[in-house]
Amino acid sequence: MSARSSRVVILGGGPGGYEAALVAAHLGADVTVVEHRGIGGASVLTDCVPSKTLISTAEYMSDFGVAAELGVHLEDRDGDEVADPHADLPEVNRRVVDLAAAQSADITARLAEVGVRTVAGRARLTSPTTVAVDGEDDAPTELVADVVLVATGATPRVMDTAVPDGERILTWQQIYDLRELPERLVVVGSGVTGAELAQAYLGLGSQVVLVSSRDRVLPGEDPDAAAVIEEVFRKRGMEVLGRSRMESVTRTDDGVLVRLVDGREVTGSHALLAVGSVPQTADIGLEDVGVELLPSGHVAVDKVSRTSVRGVYAAGDCTGVLPLASVAAMQGRIAMSHALGDAVAPLNLGVVSANIFTDPEIATVGISQQDVDEARVDAEVLMLPLSRNPRAKMLGIRDGFVKLFAQKGSGAVVGGVVVAPRASELVFPVTLAVQHRLNVDQVASTFTVYPSLSGSVAEAARRLHPTG
Repeated sequence: MSARSSRVVILGGGPGGYEAALVAAHLGADVTVVEHRGIGGASVLTDCVPSKTLISTAEYMSDFGVAAELGVHLEDRDGDEVADPHADLPEVNRRVVDLAAAQSADITARLAEVGVRTVAGRARLTSPTTVAVDGEDDAPTELVADVVLVATGATPRVMDTAVPDGERILTWQQIYDLRELPERLVVVGSGVTGAELAQAYLGLGSQVVLVSSRDRVLPGEDPDAAAVIEEVFRKRGMEVLGRSRMESVTRTDDGVLVRLVDGREVTGSHALLAVGSVPQTADIGLEDVGVELLPSGHVAVDKVSRTSVRGVYAAGDCTGVLPLASVAAMQGRIAMSHALGDAVAPLNLGVVSANIFTDPEIATVGISQQDVDEARVDAEVLMLPLSRNPRAKMLGIRDGFVKLFAQKGSGAVVGGVVVAPRASELVFPVTLAVQHRLNVDQVASTFTVYPSLSGSVAEAARRLHPTG
């Protein structure tokens, strides 16, 4: 099939969809993206971009406290100390929503520049080569395709015993409509989304109770990193309830009541539900045309994003491969390159870098501590606290560390964990090392700026130099 004679139809305009569209257009295909919420999808409009913007605002609030420790005090012209800073939530949320809309507009403009057609509406497969569109009056009702990409994403999981009302009981997609800062926010769920938003609202000035059904927060993450974050949470005044499974969430006259399965009750002004997500794969014709779905409802795909039906690909959270915007984008790019005959390498999850936007952040790449502990990988582990780093001392950073995993024998860097402010940036040299199989000596012999946080990456590599 010639790329220049191919018609590509993409269901969903999130990272998996719009990145795929850019690749397909570059290869000369005729591309149409169907999206009912707005280009950028939930990732840009209600999830990733808005939440990280909110978190960034909360970080500025915490900087005031660090400034005082560094000898910087806010005073008025009479020399009196200024009262504690406060967040104007309507103003904060207005900026969050505006920024998300601006990002969506930028992506839409980029798609238009390369000739991608965008259609506002809902799409459904009627065959492996035809897509029905329920859209506005002037939208096409049926699109014919040589290649179809399903990139419909996921939506917050809702439980029968905790139904969001958009006012007091909220999903993470509904919080940007709040007109006042929650006085006491009960966050149900201590995974990535729950932990990030719990700390964001704590930083903005809310009292926060985090309900975790597991022994610790962030149960799927590096245990040393999770321990640092939980300690920071408690130190800053968050109430963390471990081993506390939610039974129900209901409205009261002036707030919410969260009942736990052990009989305890937690009250608050608002509740934020962060109990996972479900793929948006129902009622879009997938099973009707023979696309295999997993028991979870996710689309089954291989490492080049193919589904069980020839010519139909899938990318992003609807596949359940790894719920990261970067992975969705890579899946979409790989799908189009494969479908249109361009050179392509299969998806390699072993080199994916991920970040949790708590304060400090947690960034990871490659193998995990669990892989080492359970003897799946024979590796040396070295962890350096950031409290010993001179640049960290200058910045008032006390919490965090750099951890490297080096394969025994070869010394190849096979993984790493960074817990630090802007760990999302600091993990990049570790990711390069993992991606290109650099050994610890190659990393250690690379110049770093002095003083710098990245100096701890090189120092960890030096300490992992093989000795025998």
